[in-house]
Amino acid sequence: MSFLELYLLLLKGTATAFAGLASLPVIQDALVTHRHVLTAEQLNEAVVITRSTPGPVGLWVVSAGYFAAGVSGAIAGWLAMITPALLVIPTVHFAGRRMKHPRVRAILETVVIASAGLLLAAAIPLGREALTDPVTIAIGVAGLVLLLTTKIEVAWIILGAAIVAMGADTVGLLYYLT
Repeated sequence: MSFLELYLLLLKGTATAFAGLASLPVIQDALVTHRHVLTAEQLNEAVVITRSTPGPVGLWVVSAGYFAAGVSGAIAGWLAMITPALLVIPTVHFAGRRMKHPRVRAILETVVIASAGLLLAAAIPLGREALTDPVTIAIGVAGLVLLLTTKIEVAWIILGAAIVAMGADTVGLLYYLT
């Protein structure tokens, strides 16, 4: 896969949600389902690795590019991650003056609803790939409950889930439950 082709595929995804997780279904469809450049597990790893580190939300696109094509893929991912932001800045400046207009508000509300739908579409395949046994399902449910009912930072929930998973693996719990 050429640098330009990878960049355009990643850009197609990042342009839908500015490299947020809502762009995941588009990139998964392009790189995992159709082109088979990445496995679902590699894409899941790219998301998990970058979500547990500080920095922009869209860094997972850089990791996906790296998994697909090494350093040049990471550069393509980085360019795809920043291009929408560079294009949106003048647009937001223009629209900012017209935020009270009903059509502009309707467009923004539509974008928010579409992004929520894309996030849900991204969560389902990731969940299928990651939730493979009773322990991971329990960790996932506990994490979701904590996320929805408390104000604990996501990074702490991820860290706690990792510690519980490593502890379960250490004591051999996964071996007995699978």
